[in-house]
Amino acid sequence: MRGRPGRFVPGVAVMAVPLVVALLGPVFAGRPPAREASFTEGAGHWFGTDFVGRDVWYQVLHGGRPVVLTALAATVLAYLVALPLGLAGALTHRRLVEELLLRPLDVLLAVPSLLMILLAATVFSPGAVGLALLVAVVNVPDAARLVRATATEIAARPAVEALRMQGETWWRIAVGHVGRSMLRTVAADAGTRLTGVLYLVATAAFLGVGAAPDAADWAVMVDRNRTGLFVQPWAVVVPALLIVALTTGTNLLFDAALDKRGRVPGGTSVREA
Repeated sequence: MRGRPGRFVPGVAVMAVPLVVALLGPVFAGRPPAREASFTEGAGHWFGTDFVGRDVWYQVLHGGRPVVLTALAATVLAYLVALPLGLAGALTHRRLVEELLLRPLDVLLAVPSLLMILLAATVFSPGAVGLALLVAVVNVPDAARLVRATATEIAARPAVEALRMQGETWWRIAVGHVGRSMLRTVAADAGTRLTGVLYLVATAAFLGVGAAPDAADWAVMVDRNRTGLFVQPWAVVVPALLIVALTTGTNLLFDAALDKRGRVPGGTSVREA
């Protein structure tokens, strides 16, 4: 079969609800309902109240946007730094320049991502912007290494050598040919990385990094309401399910996209071909 758009359906179906709630929830949230007693159900509250008596559904509608926007911003920022570093490391012919560009990244790569974020949080208290910057920084080394490896393989092709012999500028070779040739690989990595970034942003917020203790944030809601899990479970279950659905749906969607790219006309996989 050729195309098979149905393979995207599971990812879209799982991802659609949390994404719509995250991006459009604040638009339709309306005015906040009056507070009630902590961890109660009913009384006009669809999913009960949270640990300070706020309406859970209202908090859910406002709590997804910080997670999604922070993860997207962190992923984009990581590649804005990783792409030029990786391309420069692959296309430069000066060993010293390559060492100066990439060796500091190896130091960052040796430290676990979450540990680095927690260490940075002990020095200063990052908000949403600070958390996006921290998550981007810890993702730069791995992304830059992938860009460098991909660009090195493309730069060794005869077409690139022919461009050099024709006197093409470094910028035209790096961006016009090598960069364009590696778009699929970078896009595939970006999809997988976005899933990891979502988990990292949610985990950091769960641990109190980048979000206020009473913020309308899905991860913060899971953390702050877990003491009432057996009294009023919706305050934990609803945001937790939305986080899981968002990350799982993103992963399924990009897996389907990669599977489609991994086939050639006639339904034969690239490996089989």
